[in-house]
Amino acid sequence: VQLQASGGGLVQAGDSLRLSCAASGRTFSSYVMGWFRQAPGKEREFVAAISSSGGTTYYSGSVKGRFTISRDNARNTVYLQMNSLKPEDTAVYYCAVRRGGISYNADYYDYWGQGTLVTVSS
Repeated sequence: VQLQASGGGLVQAGDSLRLSCAASGRTFSSYVMGWFRQAPGKEREFVAAISSSGGTTYYSGSVKGRFTISRDNARNTVYLQMNSLKPEDTAVYYCAVRRGGISYNADYYDYWGQGTLVTVSS
């Protein structure tokens, strides 16, 4: 599985961005998809995850209510809509695939995209 993340950029606090992650392969609809982020000097952290059907979503406490994860299985794409962005959201955002149940734990994800940089200025 290959993943290509896009949509990052430089925005101001309070703005919105939508990240996309396109996946290769014909079994996308059977995978859990997750978004993680890594800020400079910090460890990678969980942001959001979505079940294979899209019916279940998980969010970290720091983004719940501001970010929305969704997927379009017909397009092999997962999205992360980010609203009310804050400077502390600045990070490289990664999408990842898990061939199992939904999880917060990055160690359980099997494939990773290359990341897309989001910078939020104050």
